[in-house]
Amino acid sequence: MDSDLRSELLARSCKQSEPGESALPDTEVQRLLGAVPEWGLLNGALVREYDFRSYKAGVRWFNEVAQVADAERHHPDALVVWRKVTLTIFTHSIGGLSINDFILAAKLDKAFAELPESVVVPVAP
Repeated sequence: MDSDLRSELLARSCKQSEPGESALPDTEVQRLLGAVPEWGLLNGALVREYDFRSYKAGVRWFNEVAQVADAERHHPDALVVWRKVTLTIFTHSIGGLSINDFILAAKLDKAFAELPESVVVPVAP
């Protein structure tokens, strides 16, 4: 993980997209993915799936996601199914990925890391 880049993303706040703003070029997307290695790309969007020990733990996580997203004024698409939460981040107004998507992903990673271990299903090595 590129911890310097991650720190830079965590220090920033999401800003409203400017009219005519373009999506990030693929080279920049690949560079920024180094700061959020748990996220993948699917159909041009950032995607991450989280596993929990219970449905309630997943819903609790989604409530935390909502708090972070509201604070950043940038909201992911979310799917809560049984003990899984899948988040998809994409800047709809520009039809692609923006720096805001990576800022939000980094902040969600930080919030997820702060959850009690008792609610998260450990990732197999």
